[in-house]
Amino acid sequence: MKDIELLNESISKIGKFLRFGSKPGLERVSELLRRLGNPQLNQRVIHVAGTNGKGSVCRCVYSALMEAGYKPGLFVSPYIEEFTERIEYYGKHIPAEALKRNTDRVIAVAETMIADGLESPTEFEIITAVMFCYYQEVKPDVIILEVGLGGRGDSTNVIVKPLATCITSISYDHMNVLGNTLEEIAAEKAGIIKDGVPVIYASRDEDVCRVIEEAARSHNAPVYNVFDFELEVDSRSGKGSGSESFSAEVFGRRYGDIVTGMPGKHQIYNSLCAIAVLDRAGFNISEEIIKRGISKAKQPGRIEVIDIQDCNSTVVLDGSHNEDSVKALSSWALSNFEKEDKILVVTGILADKEREKIASLLAEFGTSFIITRPDNPRALDPAEYSAVIKKYAGNDSVAAIVEKPTEAADYAFKLINNSQNHEYKGLIFTGSLYMISEVRNYLLK
Repeated sequence: MKDIELLNESISKIGKFLRFGSKPGLERVSELLRRLGNPQLNQRVIHVAGTNGKGSVCRCVYSALMEAGYKPGLFVSPYIEEFTERIEYYGKHIPAEALKRNTDRVIAVAETMIADGLESPTEFEIITAVMFCYYQEVKPDVIILEVGLGGRGDSTNVIVKPLATCITSISYDHMNVLGNTLEEIAAEKAGIIKDGVPVIYASRDEDVCRVIEEAARSHNAPVYNVFDFELEVDSRSGKGSGSESFSAEVFGRRYGDIVTGMPGKHQIYNSLCAIAVLDRAGFNISEEIIKRGISKAKQPGRIEVIDIQDCNSTVVLDGSHNEDSVKALSSWALSNFEKEDKILVVTGILADKEREKIASLLAEFGTSFIITRPDNPRALDPAEYSAVIKKYAGNDSVAAIVEKPTEAADYAFKLINNSQNHEYKGLIFTGSLYMISEVRNYLLK
């Protein structure tokens, strides 16, 4: 059977568990893993939670470890191009044959749970179990494990004793599950903290800091806020290529002239998290190797500048779908475009996102908008979103409503390539990662 057939078969089998919804809690996944022989045990793990930035931190840690000669595993979600992005080992996605073998193994056990009258595992719990089974086979030096949602009740939280835990920037998102205040959300994220395990976090919010530090103290865990590290940002940082340049002192070691592989000022603090995590997790890696690793770390769909043939505008893809991530995009855009530049924004979000805050931030840099609908049942109706965008960017700001993201992309390129519209300096696709994934695959292929 060809790889693509194996892959599609596995994805189809896993997808059938979508009907069981997304429910926090460790009972189902713990029982599933127990019946599988607890493949998660005896794995060396770095566990990363947070609202924004956790994927970037994972990428930086993963890249630095590979640069240092380690063979790490990386588990992230969601995927942008291919399902197999979620499970990587030593720079390569899980092979289709390994995905099928472990999917079949996990689902067979899940079916015994259902036959025994137990609650079925969810789709994400199935994927988590597949990941642990695969890593049991290949035996990575360490797994970089990104939390799916929250922390306390996330299926990745079956880990007993990670090498280090990290909690990145926290903001309002998934409030229906995690809570309506930053303190409640932070408490859910802090649920990954374990007894005696070092905690690295990134926050300036007093309430968030208090919640995380109290949780760390209750577990006798050393805790460090990267905002306490000595930091010098290069005055040229962010210009031109958009990469950030900075120097810092972390746990007494000097890291000079670090250049991020990903654009945006927020990547400075994500990089600091990665450096601190590697140090506290016990990896004695030289400053030069860590710097090389950070410079090579890439996260698709996060302020990603892509080259489109015969397009004179700067084209950017960014899955910003909550207040803090859109703030990061706005900061980058305002730093990399001139005030008078015209920027066309193609956007679509899910209905449960903070549309008012997102629209107000997009209006800071966007001059024209095309509104579309992400391919998801929870998508916000484009007409509703258009009304909110007009409220902040003006009644004439919406150039079009185009239902399908790929057709919205076509419309955008026709608009900016029109002889009367060559003044558009930027074309930014932003919003739901479902939309960004679809547009990215369309544009690159």
